[in-house]
Amino acid sequence: MLIAKVVGNVVATKKEEKLAGKKLLLISPLKDNKYSWTNLKVAVDRVGAGVGDVVLLLEGTPASGLLDGAVSFSPVDMCIVGIIDEIQMARESLPGMEDVR
Repeated sequence: MLIAKVVGNVVATKKEEKLAGKKLLLISPLKDNKYSWTNLKVAVDRVGAGVGDVVLLLEGTPASGLLDGAVSFSPVDMCIVGIIDEIQMARESLPGMEDVR
């Protein structure tokens, strides 16, 4: 699983049939304790996340299988599976987490 921050919405009126009705969000993955504006990705939302939320992501085959089950995989590389309320660390908190409740 990965941690990322939702930074925007993606609107696609025409898309692959298996993505019909799925909410697409623009996310900034956490890397080296910071969010990157140069490595933005698109993820399918499964939990009702919104802009500003810090989220848990699945990527690759597990993310694809979440939408349709193990028999028929969707054309998905990233899927939001949780909204993070708080991250507790032994020594310090991660940058950008100050506003997460």
